[in-house]
Order: sequence, then C-alpha cells, then structure tokens
Amino acid sequence: MPAGGFAPGGDAWVRPKRAGWFLPQQVLSEVFRGKFYDGLKALFRQKKLSFQGSLSWLAKPRSFARFLHTLHRHKWVVDVRKPFGGPEHVLHYLARYTHRVAISNHRLISMQDGKVTFRWKDYAHGGKKRKMTLDATEFIRRFLLHVLPKGLVRIRYYGWMANRRRRERAARCRELLGAEPMEALLTSLSGPGGRRCPVCGGAVEVVEIILPRELARCRRSGQRVPDSS
Repeated sequence: MPAGGFAPGGDAWVRPKRAGWFLPQQVLSEVFRGKFYDGLKALFRQKKLSFQGSLSWLAKPRSFARFLHTLHRHKWVVDVRKPFGGPEHVLHYLARYTHRVAISNHRLISMQDGKVTFRWKDYAHGGKKRKMTLDATEFIRRFLLHVLPKGLVRIRYYGWMANRRRRERAARCRELLGAEPMEALLTSLSGPGGRRCPVCGGAVEVVEIILPRELARCRRSGQRVPDSS
C-alpha cells in the first residue's frame, strides 16, 4: 500500500502529512463505523436480526432507524498499533496466505507403493502433530481442491496498481516523484558488459546454473552439491 496517491487530475503526487504514516486512524474509524452501519441496515432489511427481552423495541423499523442514528453521535475507536514483531513479521505472516501452496515440502514424509504419507496438525486435540497416509490419487485430489478456478486470482490490486493501467501509472508515479525511469534504471544495472550488482555495481558473471533436478540427483547419490556462489 503506497503512502500517498495521485491528486485529482493526476498532475501531482500527494504525500502523507506525517512521517511513518500507514493508515490514518481517524479516517479508518469513520470508515469502519460506516461499514458497520450499512451492514446492520442490510441485516435488518433481510430480517436476519433477532431482538429479545429488553431489546424487543428495536424490532420496529422506526425504532431501529432511531437507534442507528445514535451510532453517529460517538467516535468509534479502531485499534491501530505497531506490529509486535516489526514489519518483517507482518510480511512473513501474510506470505503464508498469499504465496504458499496447499502443503509445504517439509510436511511430506514419503511416497511408496502408490501412497503418500505426510504430517498434519490436529487442532481438535491441542494441535498435536500426526501422520496420515493416502492413496496418491486421493492426495492429488485434495491438493487440487486448493487450486483457484480459472479467472480467480489470489492477490488483487486496486487504485493505480490495478493490472489494467499499472504500467502506465507506475511510470507516472516515478515521473512525479522525480525518480529515474525504470528503463534507464534497468539499463544502468545491466550495462554494456551484462548484468550488474545493484549494491556494489560490479559485473555479475554466471558461473553455473543448477537445476532443481540436479540438486535432487546429487542428494540421492550422495554426491557433493555444487557450490552456487
């Protein structure tokens, strides 16, 4: 989420008023209050709310409307705090949901005689780690249940980062911020002699390309794994 955005007309970049800004707490609380308000109204119209005892008077439309009106008289408090583990912890947590597959490799134990054995955590009994063995076809079936249907994406981008005009607007952002165009940046990193290190500026030389299957073959045969440095 960028800390800033385009001004109306797209001719300037609006920066945050405070350093270290991420989300304005006051605006966030008002937006949350509005969403909650709209959600209550929708549930009432759909007759999904039940009022019992001392709250039975809210079942009448006019009474419920007056009650909703009182919600705007108070400031709502939204809990916005720094993450306990720092921003790296937040990224690590989100990455588990945005970039992981259905099952990680370290949970796979073996595949023999057409059966797959893997570890799983039994949350119904205190999170104990257990083992499960399935036929390979059943394992693949369960794995494919986690594959998104065609047309659905796991990560969505909005605003100027939306896929349709992201390239054009990203270039406009760099222009308004006075940053070097991406094409020139890539050219300076590669240079006439090939790719260059973005840290020291030195030339990057490809010594050897190691494919995953070669690593697996070396481990099975006990051979020394080639040095990737």
